[in-house]
Formats: sequence, structure tokens, C-alpha cells
Amino acid sequence: MKSILKNIKGDRAIWGLIVALAIFSFMPIYSASTNLVYVVESASSTFSILMKHAMLLCLGFFILFAVHKIPYRYFSGGSVLMLPLVFVLLLYTLLQGNEIGGANASRWIRIPFVGIGFQTSTLAGLVVMTYVARYLAKNKDKTIDFKESLLILWLPVGAILILILPANFSTTAILFSMIIVLTFLGGYPIKFIGYILGIGVVVFSLFILIALAFPDAMPNRVDTWKSRIENFSDGSKEEAYQVEKAKIAIATGGIAGKGPGKSVQKNFLPQSSSDFIYAIIVEEYGLIIGGVGVALVYFLLLFRIMMVAKKAQTIFATLLVVGVGLPIIFQALINMAVAVHLFPVTGQTLPLISSGGTSIWMTCFAIGMILSVSSVKDGGSNDLEHENPLNILHETID
Repeated sequence: MKSILKNIKGDRAIWGLIVALAIFSFMPIYSASTNLVYVVESASSTFSILMKHAMLLCLGFFILFAVHKIPYRYFSGGSVLMLPLVFVLLLYTLLQGNEIGGANASRWIRIPFVGIGFQTSTLAGLVVMTYVARYLAKNKDKTIDFKESLLILWLPVGAILILILPANFSTTAILFSMIIVLTFLGGYPIKFIGYILGIGVVVFSLFILIALAFPDAMPNRVDTWKSRIENFSDGSKEEAYQVEKAKIAIATGGIAGKGPGKSVQKNFLPQSSSDFIYAIIVEEYGLIIGGVGVALVYFLLLFRIMMVAKKAQTIFATLLVVGVGLPIIFQALINMAVAVHLFPVTGQTLPLISSGGTSIWMTCFAIGMILSVSSVKDGGSNDLEHENPLNILHETID
């Protein structure tokens, strides 16, 4: 055990929180898997689903361990090298992607020989956030020219977002929001952020018009978004089936819950082991342990992420931690908000708890990057400024 601990670096509290989430995930995954076996009939046994989840987590923690050993400064150059690859993967996914789990859009590609689906937009989000952090750190003490930033920063970022948008609006919206937050914290001029928001509205409007004009090119996408918003906002309309079942699960769970494995709604709730697993957790473990307890773990993780950002020795390190860490927490909050009908259905998973290899792997990759930063005690990088990165939160932004 001591030899293992010697090879584990970085914030021990973060290690503890993610291990706790991973261990806890086995119980709701195993319980919710009965839906896939006996109702959907997409799996042979609950044990096989549990073993698959275990293997995905093991690979995820292997990725985490390997990444946290990499000096964080290498992620800066790596994001530049990865952007073209991500662009090609997204383009391929858009043209040749598969539907998995009943999704109404092609978001996945199959990994050869292993038959596992990979959602390329999740990898793209990680690369884009790192690239934005790199740009902001490199230009922190420079006067930013808007036209130059359009070419260097927003053109590649916009191209990635446009490729994600047709099949996954929620991921695009979350990623764009996180980029805006990161640019604000990184000192990008507020007036330029306003320009980008205006450009984003125009581009999205053009996309809607094109989708309506050529429905065969992107079938049902606009109608799907419209129906989700209407079902959420208009109380007179019949609620979406999965939202109704999620609310029943939470209501019947009560304060103490029905007990592990005793969920009823898992047999009726679509995506019970992924998008709506939070509702199953509350039904089985109750409002206190399942509802508040799980949410508290993510808030503790957020606190530790911000502490790592505060202690980071360079601007890039701070922005990297914020850029890859906040989306994890934001995704968790959205997943929980959807389950309690505070947010329209988005298809976002609960990080490290929901089933799904891509979500687990990319979350572990992001956590590994954060731990890489937290393991540095002497400032680490010598290619970026060694000033107090928290000054970016207090400076007057032009």
C-alpha cells in the first residue's frame, strides 16, 4: 500500500472524492441494469453490465494515473497538436457516426476491435478548453487585437463547436458557456466577449434556418430541441415520459429511500443507468443520502478544484484547472437538475457514476490534468508567467 501511495501525487482529497464516486457507482449501475436486461433486452445479464462498468472504470483510472504523471506544461502544446485530429474525428462522426442507446442523433464512433462507442465531442471539449487556456495565458500581458484573436482563437474553437452542434446542442451550449467563463477569468476584454456572444447568436440563428430549409440534412434536430423546451416550459403540455418517471422515482424515494436495488421506476425510466441515474439513486437511497449526499460530494470536488487553482503557480495552470474542472461540476449539476425538472432534458451523464466509457475516460483525463497541476510544488513550468494566478480574478478587465 505504501508503495502505491508513493506513486500517487497531487491533491489527496480529490483522489478520495473520485474514488468514493467510482465505488458508489457500482450499486446504482447494478440496480439500474435490470432495465437493460429484462425490459430493453440489450444485455445478456446484470453481471455482464457490472463487469463492463468495472472495466471502464479501471481503464479510466489507468488514464487518470498516467495523465497525472505528465508535467502539466505539456498539455499546452498538446492541445495545438490535437485540434486538427479532433476536427477530423468530429467531421467523421457527423458524417458516419452511430446512434447508441436510442439517441436520435449520430454522436458516437465505434472503436475498432473492441466494439465500444466513443463520443468525440467529449474529447473535443477537453482539447478546446486547454487550447483556450493556452491562448489566454500566452496573451495575458499583451494588448489583444480582436481581429487577430478571431483567427488564432475563435476560428478553430468556432469550427469545433459548429461540428458538435448538429448532433449535440446541449454539449455545444455547455462548452460555449464554459469558454466564455474561462475567457472572462483569463482577462479577455469584456467588449470582445460581447462581440463573440453576438456572433454566436447569429451563427446559431443561421444554423436553425439552414436546418429548417434542409430538413433531410439534419432530420428532427430542431423539432427535438423545440419539443424539449416546450415540454419544460409549458405546464399545459404533457410532460416528457422520462421526466415524469424521474419525478415519480424521486417522489416515491422519500427521505430514507426504498433501499439498494429496490427501485421500481428503473424498469420504466429510459436511460436509467446513464442520463437519469440520479433519479434512481434518490429513489433507492432517499433524499438525504442519495440526493443531498451525492450533490455534496460534487460540491466538495468543486471546492478542491478551486483550491488547486488558487495554489497554482502559473496563469496557464490556473486556467487549465478551471477550464477542465468546472465542466465536470457543471455537467453534474445539469444532470441532477434535469432529474428534478429544473432544466430541459439534455442527455448529460452524471460524471463517474453514470455508465458510459467516454464520459468516464474523459472525466478521468480531466481529473488527471488537475492532479498534475496540484502535484507541482515549485512552480513547475518555466514557459509561462510565474505570477499569482488569482490576480486574474481581481484585475480590472478592459
